[in-house]
Amino acid sequence: MTPTVLQSDPKANYLAHKREIDEAIRQTLDSGRYILGGQVSEFEREFTAYLGAKRCVGVANGTDALRLALRAVGVGAGDVVITVAHTAVATVAAVEMAGASPLLVDIDPATFTISPEAVEDAIRNYCDRPHIKAVLPVHLYGRPADMRTICDIARRYDLKVIEDCAQAHGATIHRMRGKVGVFGDAAAFSFYPTKNLGALGDGGAVVTNDAEVAERVGLLREYGWRERYVSDQPGFNSRLDELQAAVLRVKLKYLDEENALRREIARIYDDRLAPASLRLPERPGGVESVYHQYVARCDERDGLREHLREQGVGTLVHYPVPVHLQPAYRNRVPVHRGALPATEQAAREVLSLPMHAQLSDAQVERVCEVINRWSR
Repeated sequence: MTPTVLQSDPKANYLAHKREIDEAIRQTLDSGRYILGGQVSEFEREFTAYLGAKRCVGVANGTDALRLALRAVGVGAGDVVITVAHTAVATVAAVEMAGASPLLVDIDPATFTISPEAVEDAIRNYCDRPHIKAVLPVHLYGRPADMRTICDIARRYDLKVIEDCAQAHGATIHRMRGKVGVFGDAAAFSFYPTKNLGALGDGGAVVTNDAEVAERVGLLREYGWRERYVSDQPGFNSRLDELQAAVLRVKLKYLDEENALRREIARIYDDRLAPASLRLPERPGGVESVYHQYVARCDERDGLREHLREQGVGTLVHYPVPVHLQPAYRNRVPVHRGALPATEQAAREVLSLPMHAQLSDAQVERVCEVINRWSR
């Protein structure tokens, strides 16, 4: 029987570096320090250096990273944050957790990331414009958003920029000479096991070049304590634990290598699937995607997905229901101009093909063969 080709495989990502990870976990357990010890502080230092940023604060998960980043730059009750509906619901949930209200705008259909034109149109025409406080672009599927334009817009209107980097560890914007996470006022990373840089459980981090923002996140993640058991301000319990930090320190060493493998898999898909009746991801110019997902578009998406399932190829849909159409948010969250046509079309067409660093050439070729056979 032909083995299943998985859409993502965190177990394979763990096994690739099992010996080093197991040793890092053993050393951490032997240390007797499990919360905010040396592993967390060293990971924060190493991740900061990797990104070329100035500060990193480890937190419990990516959603908390967004929430605390928003709070730390001054976003709170009564404020409005512009973001997208074509994203994991955590993006919008975090805005509301910070006490603010999301204003959802459309995406660029070529990149799946926030449309700068839609952002500026929303700023100019939103009925409650004085309360717009921030823009939250999502670097979706490993592809950077148009940060140069977004940051220019934000400067003109005196808005904060918080980058959602949950799917883009190591992605680069060449013309801005940096990795995502260093362009806004703060950035949020997730280390969920399926991410390009994934822990063995939940984890997250806030990255910033602003020392005051980093200090506020550090206070917020642990009850507002400067002195233990004495809260200077209301805070939360959102700490990256030592075991996850130890795992992340091992995996960070291999992140660039594994991102390069993802780009090579994407190149094979681009070449081999060119004849298929799919619309393949746009080849990014001026940016370096890290292909957290390889997302194609297909008019007959559900039929193709079922065919792949029957042939033992696992796929996912990121994301089947845009946030503004989900029961918890429908008719409650403001939508710019009342509709998001590019977002809704993407939800009907997108399909994430198998993508992780441990996919073999044979597995990638088999995915292509199955798709091309269906497409004839």
